[in-house]
Amino acid sequence: MIHLLPLRTDQAPLFHRWLRDPEVILYSLSVFQELQTLEQVADWLTHTLQDPHSLTLGVYLDETHDLIGYAGIANISRRNQAGEYFILLGEKRYWGRGIGTAVTQQVVTRGFQDVGLNRIMLTVSVPNEGGVKAYQKAGFQLEGRLRQACYRHGAFHDKLVMSVLRTEWPHPLRPTTN
Repeated sequence: MIHLLPLRTDQAPLFHRWLRDPEVILYSLSVFQELQTLEQVADWLTHTLQDPHSLTLGVYLDETHDLIGYAGIANISRRNQAGEYFILLGEKRYWGRGIGTAVTQQVVTRGFQDVGLNRIMLTVSVPNEGGVKAYQKAGFQLEGRLRQACYRHGAFHDKLVMSVLRTEWPHPLRPTTN
């Protein structure tokens, strides 16, 4: 289905196309709401790929090797052995096919096995029902609610805080390269 490989800075035009689609970025990072030009997106991507406290991977289709999104773990704390999961599937035609769950399982497995984390958390907007279901399927548990933590389309909505611990992680690492 998919494999996870490094991103490249020359992929900024693809990100720029995704970030110009309000539906793709509706529940994503607030910074995505502000990036307008290709130059801004390229700068963001360059800095993201250079961040030593993040594991950032491209989501590629097995059959075609096309980039359809990106995912990883940000804000990695080696001392606390913790980080924050993120995902953006920019190609909408692949939504609802279980790719988000598969990517989440692969990234979290890498976080535990390769990065040595003990805890991986995330926040998800309550209206993002597909995201909530994918994270639950992938093994994340609800920890709490951040009330009115996000503002979109003229209204506030809550965000859920979810996490998974290494001791709770049942998913074996699936081959993701080559």
